[in-house]
Amino acid sequence: MNKSIRTEIIINATSETVWSILTDFGSYQDWNPFIVGISGKLEKGSRLKNTLKNGDKIFVFKPVIVELDSGKSFAWLGSLFFKGLFDGRHYFQIEELAQGQVKLIHAEDFSGILSSAILKKIGEDTRANFIAMNQALKQKAEEITK
Repeated sequence: MNKSIRTEIIINATSETVWSILTDFGSYQDWNPFIVGISGKLEKGSRLKNTLKNGDKIFVFKPVIVELDSGKSFAWLGSLFFKGLFDGRHYFQIEELAQGQVKLIHAEDFSGILSSAILKKIGEDTRANFIAMNQALKQKAEEITK
C-alpha cells in the first residue's frame, strides 16, 4: 500500500503571494476548509498546534516543524500518541512555473506500525481534504492577484 498522499495544483499567482497565505497561520480559519487553525511559530524545531476538520469531526495535534526553506517549502512531523505508531510528515512545496504562476505540492508521507491500517480508513478522506485546501488556497491567491 502506498503510504503517501500527494496532491498538486497550479496557481496563477506569485510564489510570494502563495507563501504569504500558506504561512499566515492566524488567517487559516478564514479560508481553509481542512486545517481550520494553526498556532505556533514558523521556525524549524517549533511545535505547532494544528486543528483539522474532517466532515463534522475536529482533530487537534501538535507537530514539530522539521524543514523550512523560506519562500519555497516547509514540513512538519506529527505522531499519534508516540513516535513510531502512526507518524506523518506533512509538507508544502512551491515551484515557480512562469512569472505569476506556481505549482503547489501538498503531500504527506506516513510511517509507523499502524500506518497501513489507519490509511485504509482515512486515506481517501484525507486526499479529498488536501484537494479542498489546495482549491481554497488557489482561489484566495488568485483573488489577491487580480
